[in-house]
Amino acid sequence: MKKSFTKTILFAAFIVAVALAGAGCGKSGSVTPVTVPTLTTMDVVTAESGTIAYAGGLFNGQQDVSLGTYGICYSSTNQTPTTADKKTTDTVLQFAYTTKITGLSPKTTYYARAYALNSAGTGYGKVIQFTTGDGTAYAGGTVSTLAGNAGSDFIDGLGSAAFFDSPQGITVGADGNIYVADSFNSAIRKVTTAGNVTTLSGNGAIGYVDGPIATAQFYAPQSLVTDATGNIYIADYGNNNIRKITPDGTVSTFAGSGDAGYADGTGTKATFNSPRGLAIDGSGNIFVADMGNNLIRKITSAGVVTTFAGSRGASYLDNATATSATFNRPNGIAVDASNNVYVAEALNHTIRKITPEGVVSTFVGGNKQTTLVGGPSAIAFDKSGNLFITDQNGRILEITKDRVLRTIAGNGTTGFAEGVGTAGIFNSPQGITVDASNNVYVADYYNNRIRKIVLQ
Repeated sequence: MKKSFTKTILFAAFIVAVALAGAGCGKSGSVTPVTVPTLTTMDVVTAESGTIAYAGGLFNGQQDVSLGTYGICYSSTNQTPTTADKKTTDTVLQFAYTTKITGLSPKTTYYARAYALNSAGTGYGKVIQFTTGDGTAYAGGTVSTLAGNAGSDFIDGLGSAAFFDSPQGITVGADGNIYVADSFNSAIRKVTTAGNVTTLSGNGAIGYVDGPIATAQFYAPQSLVTDATGNIYIADYGNNNIRKITPDGTVSTFAGSGDAGYADGTGTKATFNSPRGLAIDGSGNIFVADMGNNLIRKITSAGVVTTFAGSRGASYLDNATATSATFNRPNGIAVDASNNVYVAEALNHTIRKITPEGVVSTFVGGNKQTTLVGGPSAIAFDKSGNLFITDQNGRILEITKDRVLRTIAGNGTTGFAEGVGTAGIFNSPQGITVDASNNVYVADYYNNRIRKIVLQ
């Protein structure tokens, strides 16, 4: 039954292709020639086991690949692998595909590249070199509670004497303190490295008031970032805008009109729809995971808002053109030292990558690999280029600078426990940040706690 159905689909695709070819003939009788596919090889991420890797290919341009064969070819001896070497055979999700490479040898260097075959020939992407791990499982980090307790309330204090209500975003400021978007308290909280919690701004009531931090109000803030001079930027989710707190204690609206919508522009002339994640690059540009619009927006230091990637459709489409790619309610975002933008999408179970040139690809995960990164909610880089991920399913993950995926805490179950590695348990972890000493901090949403992970 399955084979018969597949043959029927392929035959129908062939008939449509023939019809389109005939329709494309002009008065001169010319037919658009079939060309060799051109591809980009996606990043390769390896597993801790040393025997598995994840990669993919992206077609450069909207080529007809429906009747082709495509995948990843790889070798440990041939530095320019071809389809004569080992290879995977995959299914294209529109203009891209992801793949799982199995049967690799630990502690071995491989060369891999995307390939695609059609009637004109075989096209290849750029070769990516990667080395598999030695197969030793990472012991994980030591998990403890820095501040908060199981109760939900709005009380300042030291350690477990403090109360949060569904903390979402978290960041380390220029002063070394930790700042928390305490969403259900509609407040911005400050936590010292000793666990002392104070309220920076917000009074526990929903509102939209600019001015001194003592009287300003927010509506369910979701994430926040700080710049080199100590300004704090907040994704004010319920107010559909980006707020700013200056070091002198003044709250203002940096971008967004306060109405839910979609419009580029400067400052309050722009509109957002439930902005969720924030990241900042070395030039002071802020990138926004505009969740309700399914877009990635960019705000310059002067407050000019543009659309950086996405086309507002809620789906999953990689593409060589940023604004023709699609996202599905993007929630987390981070920028690396090379100004590549990474996007966490819990609903697509993936981390996407956007190059400065606007090429959108899958970094790791995807709908074919729903358990790989689970439901990623937030991401953050450390100073060495390691990427940390909160998986809402109860894990804290790391993709090292060498692109090895490993679990540093949590085991995929829901609850609360301190401990080392998988013994530490979370309940829908949301925000994540890393300090200068490589300590990882997590906003543990349903546990109403700020957790600290000391890495091995």
